[in-house]
Amino acid sequence: MVTIKDIAQQAGVAKSTVSRYLNGGSVSKKTKAKLDQIVNETGYTPNTFAQSLKAKKTNMIGTIIPRLDSFATNAILASIDEELRKKQYQLIITNTNQNIEREVENIYTLAKQKVDGIILLATVVTDAHRAAIAAVGIPVLLLGQSAEGLHTIGHQEYEAGFKMGSHAIDLGHKKFLFFTVPEEDKAVGQLRSKGVLDALRKYPDTFIEIIETNFSFSKAYEKAMDVLPATSATYVLCATDNIALAVMKAAHTLGLSIPNDFSLSGFGGYTVASIVTPSITTVKYPYKKLGALSVANIIELVEGKEIISNLELPNELIKRESTVYLKSSK
Repeated sequence: MVTIKDIAQQAGVAKSTVSRYLNGGSVSKKTKAKLDQIVNETGYTPNTFAQSLKAKKTNMIGTIIPRLDSFATNAILASIDEELRKKQYQLIITNTNQNIEREVENIYTLAKQKVDGIILLATVVTDAHRAAIAAVGIPVLLLGQSAEGLHTIGHQEYEAGFKMGSHAIDLGHKKFLFFTVPEEDKAVGQLRSKGVLDALRKYPDTFIEIIETNFSFSKAYEKAMDVLPATSATYVLCATDNIALAVMKAAHTLGLSIPNDFSLSGFGGYTVASIVTPSITTVKYPYKKLGALSVANIIELVEGKEIISNLELPNELIKRESTVYLKSSK
């Protein structure tokens, strides 16, 4: 393998001259012509990784994700990767498996790897997160959660919840079962859930049973198997499409029919929610747009430009087969 030292010896110049030439620096026309010829003849290709370790700017962006088995995460990552490639950046991915301590550790780890910036698909934002972001001294952009004083891009979560709750009410239902997630998750456990409950509670004669689970399909399935046999709810709302799919599986196991025994809805707009039968009513989130915006914004931050600190993207209610008017299902 040809090295900078080999090229320098052939050209009769110092290694620093070759390095300056390869990095677009100033060299004489005569030296440049000689080096052009040697590089062409030898087929020399610069070691971009080694160069990045010495350079201030590496053109690498680190991304921290909470889990690998998530439709939303994968859709966002695909968009991030596509946009970074267009802009000649490389993507480094670290997974935390929904472990908050690992999330914080990975901020420090990616900074040590000399990334130019970090995109964090945050589950929560703790004091430890804030301390890490302040300590690493490189731009960090949070996706999916809002946090005062930090750069974030999220969704209009309260509005999404209110849309779905209003849809359930409009269909004439009065008894509801709501599978939500812990309040530590501000976006889903607080804002989205509050939107749902505010819409349902506009009417005094509604009954709402709230069940806390998490984002895991298996955990949600176990909860649903426990709760569904005893519920009198005619509408089951789920904080994510993944939870809705788990409830659908439990209903099938228990011999219950959707939407004949109860209507069902989720959030996310996952592709699989449109494929299953019955197809699941959901709120669709613009994951591809979120990924593209995150790349545009992190590069702006890397280049020292000002951006809007907190963005929230709109979403769309998608009505499908799993929800029906109460009079049609009972």
